[in-house]
Amino acid sequence: MSCGTVTKNIAPCIAYLKGGSGPSAACGSGVKALNSLAAIPADKKTACSCLKSAASSMKGLDQKKVAGLPGSCGVSIPYSISPQTDCSKYGST
Repeated sequence: MSCGTVTKNIAPCIAYLKGGSGPSAACGSGVKALNSLAAIPADKKTACSCLKSAASSMKGLDQKKVAGLPGSCGVSIPYSISPQTDCSKYGST
């Protein structure tokens, strides 16, 4: 798992996260693929860190949409995506 993989999978979601209506099918597929790729604790921690970094570095994102993106795509993860997320909690289980 790398931040490049994370970025590639969430790239189709950027328009939605900047205020667009509903996530596209490509966005949903990317989120689901990313969730499947993050199968082991180390990958979950990496994905969390990359998402956290992206959420804080990209300008113009609707943070409520960012936090709710997994749920909007039918994916359940144990944290909200935000610049305040403590990713260290997700690498040990």
